[in-house]
Amino acid sequence: MKLNEWLDIWLNKYTKHAVKLRTYDRYKYIIEKHINPKLGNFELDDLSATTLQDFVLSELETGNLNNGTAIANNSVIGIVNVLKGALTQAKSLEIINREFAGKIKLPQATEKPVTAFERQEQEKLEKYCLNNKKRNYIGIVICLYSGIRLGELLALSWDDIDFVTGIMSISKTAYRIKQNGVPRIVIDKPKTKTSTRIIPLPKQLIEMLKKIKKSSHSNFVISTRTGGIVGPRAYQKTYERILKKLNISYKNFHSLRHTFATRAIEMGMDVKTLSEILGHKNPVITLSRYTHSMLSYKTEMMNKMGKLLNVV
Repeated sequence: MKLNEWLDIWLNKYTKHAVKLRTYDRYKYIIEKHINPKLGNFELDDLSATTLQDFVLSELETGNLNNGTAIANNSVIGIVNVLKGALTQAKSLEIINREFAGKIKLPQATEKPVTAFERQEQEKLEKYCLNNKKRNYIGIVICLYSGIRLGELLALSWDDIDFVTGIMSISKTAYRIKQNGVPRIVIDKPKTKTSTRIIPLPKQLIEMLKKIKKSSHSNFVISTRTGGIVGPRAYQKTYERILKKLNISYKNFHSLRHTFATRAIEMGMDVKTLSEILGHKNPVITLSRYTHSMLSYKTEMMNKMGKLLNVV
């Protein structure tokens, strides 16, 4: 059996029902665009450790589908993980006797730098969004004061906000996929189990949302003019236009989440609480991701401690 034949079986028989549509969509793209063009015609038994390592090196050097140049280490790792999953399944079903994917020497993963808005940038952004007549701009403020992700924001419905207790429930996310070449927005479970969470919102934000809800004709907090769900790309473009208008240096949408976490640490929120609000698996992830914020806070605390010194 050739690899491309097995990948099709693995994807549709052993994977499709076990992962989210977005994950399936990504796996399919990786197989069609990266794996099959270079390895698809190989017989499964002919995939040696050398062949697979050569594939990795080729992807590292020429894996960019737009211009044939290098791609990021993390992208290559993602491609290899799909290949590993398929070959491990083949071995467990005794379709092949050995699989060499485990012997691949992978490049080192790179942690994306955390970028957050400065206080004055945040204030400028908030002021503009709150004073603008466009209702959807409140979404940016919600992210700045809750740390929720873009998909979680767009899937947010008014039923998810308890205006009596001030609690917002995160139990779903929205993302864009293509089915038979046609793009559509899917509402699904959140990114991970810990992403399902409750977040107490500031009283000030609750009052703002109450006013907005009164004039809303949609079940979604952020909605189209006809009351439908807003797509991630559309809202990202809105966000980018606002940054450009305010002459604020571009930072991706996820920076709103990082800004929330940074401000929370600066104000003295403990890491465990912050971790739960962000929906991280454990506080260690929060600590490692926001080391820069923790360091500035630690420095401030140590300087306060230093005032106890009795200098002679």
